[in-house]
Amino acid sequence: MQVTVYNLKREEVGKLDLSDEVFASEVKDHLFYEVVKAQLASRRAGTKATKERSGVRGSSKKLYKQKGTGRARQGSIRAPHHAGGGMAHALEPKDWSYRPPRKVRIAALKSALSLFAKENRLIVVDSLELAEIKTKALLGTLGTLKADKKALVVDDKANDKLQKSIRNVEAHQFLPPEGVNVYDLLRHDHLIVTKGAAKALEARCLGTEK
Repeated sequence: MQVTVYNLKREEVGKLDLSDEVFASEVKDHLFYEVVKAQLASRRAGTKATKERSGVRGSSKKLYKQKGTGRARQGSIRAPHHAGGGMAHALEPKDWSYRPPRKVRIAALKSALSLFAKENRLIVVDSLELAEIKTKALLGTLGTLKADKKALVVDDKANDKLQKSIRNVEAHQFLPPEGVNVYDLLRHDHLIVTKGAAKALEARCLGTEK
């Protein structure tokens, strides 16, 4: 497929050939559910925990000798049946993360990119080089590109001026091509990519990246 390439004034400056397999494939909604669910599960903080006997305060010394006292056998004061002792079968933090197969993750990413292209929410620009680090100027540029609501901006991670200009804006987000994921794509209205980033995404989905 061919897409129009714009400059930062939204003037057409050329065309770019992109793979149909990546940017014009069938949109499979069920893959979005599987991959986003896995991403959100991996972000869960399994913080439920209690202390066992090794985690509470107190001496580990045997309270008194084993035999001859007429009393029940006792070990450490930190045993579960003592006040202030550790819990038996203590709860441990749970790891909720899991990872779908790579084919599923890549297929979902292709579907998301194709959805943006199909709905004309994909904007390819020749460059995103800014003159200075200035958030107000960047917001003006996004407005000119007609992507001022919620935009995911993708360019090389070496573009320091772009990263620093966008980082304080809650509605927009910057990601390098290798960091683009289904969850962040679907929660934005527009996808803005440079020519180089579009080709990097294509190579990543096709497994031809260097």
